[in-house]
Amino acid sequence: MKKPVIGPIAFLVFSAFSLRAQEKPLEMKMDFEQYDPPSSLVVEEHRVTRAKFPFIDIHNHQFSMPTMDLGELVKKMDALNMAVMVNLSGRGMGSREHLEKSMANVQKNYPARFVVFTNVDFRSIHEADWGARSARQLEEDVKAGAKGLKIYKSLGMMKDTNGNRIPIDDPRIDPVWAKCGDLGIPVLIHSADPKQFWQPIDEKNERWLELKLHPGRRHDTDPVKWETLIAEQHNVFRKHKKTIFINAHLGWYGSDLKKLASLMDEMPNMYSEIGAVIAELGRQPRAAKAFLTKYQDRILFGKDSWQPDEYETYFRVLETEDEYFPYHKRYHAFWRMYGIGLPDDILKKLYYKNALKIIPGLDPKIFPK
Repeated sequence: MKKPVIGPIAFLVFSAFSLRAQEKPLEMKMDFEQYDPPSSLVVEEHRVTRAKFPFIDIHNHQFSMPTMDLGELVKKMDALNMAVMVNLSGRGMGSREHLEKSMANVQKNYPARFVVFTNVDFRSIHEADWGARSARQLEEDVKAGAKGLKIYKSLGMMKDTNGNRIPIDDPRIDPVWAKCGDLGIPVLIHSADPKQFWQPIDEKNERWLELKLHPGRRHDTDPVKWETLIAEQHNVFRKHKKTIFINAHLGWYGSDLKKLASLMDEMPNMYSEIGAVIAELGRQPRAAKAFLTKYQDRILFGKDSWQPDEYETYFRVLETEDEYFPYHKRYHAFWRMYGIGLPDDILKKLYYKNALKIIPGLDPKIFPK
């Protein structure tokens, strides 16, 4: 029996596979932060530097409002098509004078372009008259021009002057929530932070890079758990059904829209806004569009940090159907995003109609019908 003869071509192919099998990977290492190759995908791109419709930014902070040149701020707002900015930091670091000077600056110069929310100091909550005193403060602040109450994320994680943690659902705060309902003003409340901040900082944490760069944001060793803070917040919503609550940052459920939908269904007095979580919506465009369609009457536009060049990302996700484009902060979102392509009627609700519905005293005539 003759042995099979291996021809020259077969020999070369066999040799190539043998060499490849013996091939070793290159001795190269690269940090995660460095590996950020530009996409080779060739698709249509639509830069949107100005919103399609005038919008109300429900989540902004301007701590220098008492003395700042509002004219310069308005120029930047106009470039974005921002009709109204809501400054949630009305009392600055807790001062009535700060609120009064902020309102005076607004009323003198651009009364139709700015809304100011007030704030409450919880540090003296152990004092017997704190609830009644804080409710009276709300009344006075609303008379001075405040149109809502902002609750910072420190509630639930801070301690009173006696060293005791103040739960978000502490019954001593009930007069404040109830007074907001009586006054017809919304409460924009930020509770906790992304759930990943409470998780181990390892290769399985989606926010690893952010926590590496900003270690002050970590809560993985905190005695109070993320689930505890969120549950306390929801207890307040359930208890005070006559008060409108705007749950900041999609309540940190932007990555679990099914859960968020169940909460929206359970608590009709809970609204929400998209500040700092547009990357969550942008990576699930079909689910996000379905969610925003179903709850189109209760989601508002918000940004949070005042960085005008970052608004483009929000507009692009909401208005276009672009594919596979980056978020503006890689440490927030290393993944790519996709445009949702909301129809005009839903865009109008998200951009301004829903805010007009729950913030008292705004002028609807400056917006399209």
